[in-house]
Amino acid sequence: MNAFTWSLLLALLLNSWLRWWLAARHISHIRRHRGAVPTAFADSITLEQHQKAADYTCARVRVAMVSSLLDAVLLLAFTLGGGIEFASRLASSLLGAGMPAQLATVGLCTLVMSAISLPLSLYSTFVVERRFGFSKVDARLFISDLAKGTVLSLLIGTPILAAVLWLIQHGGQYFWLWTWLTWCSFSLLMVWAYPTLIAPRFNRFSPLADSELLQRINQLLARCGFASNGVFVMDGSRRSSHGNAYFTGLGKSKRIVFFDTLLEQLSPEEIEAVLAHELGHFHHGHIRSRILLTFASSLLLLWLFAQCLYLPAFYLGLGSSAMTPATGLLLFMLCMPVFTFILHPLSSMLSRRHEYQADDFAASHSNAAALVSALTKLYRDNASTLTPDPLHSTFYDSHPPASLRIAHLQGSTP
Repeated sequence: MNAFTWSLLLALLLNSWLRWWLAARHISHIRRHRGAVPTAFADSITLEQHQKAADYTCARVRVAMVSSLLDAVLLLAFTLGGGIEFASRLASSLLGAGMPAQLATVGLCTLVMSAISLPLSLYSTFVVERRFGFSKVDARLFISDLAKGTVLSLLIGTPILAAVLWLIQHGGQYFWLWTWLTWCSFSLLMVWAYPTLIAPRFNRFSPLADSELLQRINQLLARCGFASNGVFVMDGSRRSSHGNAYFTGLGKSKRIVFFDTLLEQLSPEEIEAVLAHELGHFHHGHIRSRILLTFASSLLLLWLFAQCLYLPAFYLGLGSSAMTPATGLLLFMLCMPVFTFILHPLSSMLSRRHEYQADDFAASHSNAAALVSALTKLYRDNASTLTPDPLHSTFYDSHPPASLRIAHLQGSTP
């Protein structure tokens, strides 16, 4: 056991304890406030709906607790337990020492981890989500999604993985820079390809047929100086009754997508306000800044990976004697989230700041009261808890708590 071993064990211990402590706080706080609807929502959300949201949130947090424990066990099994070492030896014995063996090592580890995590995914989809009336996925659709996702992962992931492994082995001293440039290019390509080539494999997208709503949306886009490649409705109701809306694509390929469930939940004025909020993210450059932040952090991580790649102690301390690009990449990718988890509050804080800015933009370009009404309906219909634990929310939540967000918007209402 060397410094890498002890660092991993200590970080994993602290990481696991923090996750469970925050989750336990969250559940306890929600339970204490389960008996009464917060005053700000007393006229719009019933006690029964409030309690459903509390129970649903607690159920999801329990699943997340089990998931974090499973992640910790898998991490130890694949590193100190020799899982990656075994996969590397097996692949080498069958395929030799070339690129096929490298790809097989990563593929085998990914396959085993996915298979072990599958029961928890099944439980979440068919027990938790169905118990609270959200999931509409049946066995046939689940298997179909799983098969499509696997095929797409192989078709898209294998070439990019092969390119990364080749660059690690042949890219020289600055392989990390060439790998970063390749990864950034691939990421931008996927942002362009997702709405037109990938998403339609899982859902049906149709142009918005409501002419009155479309006219309202076009007027909003004109006021905000925003151009899109169309407004589409997605059949989200095939899988869930949760409602949502999002932008996808870059440049002229940008699309506005509404879940069909959202259109059923909200009035035209409320839909306009929700869209204005999303436009606020583009107006303030949030999408661009998040992409740039992701690229910057990936550059730093790849540089750190380069510092570890040729250190025998890195491999030996993490359970592997094979110093190959595949084992090095696997070890680094599995271990790094344990060390970066503590930075999660910074990402959450930045995201919540962006949400407030987007809300302010929506309040100035649409009806703030309509956005308040829309958000309240979405909290209610999606069973989002109104009483999260403040510390848990600070650490994890990308959106401000419901009460703070509504209060902020009501202060913006003329």
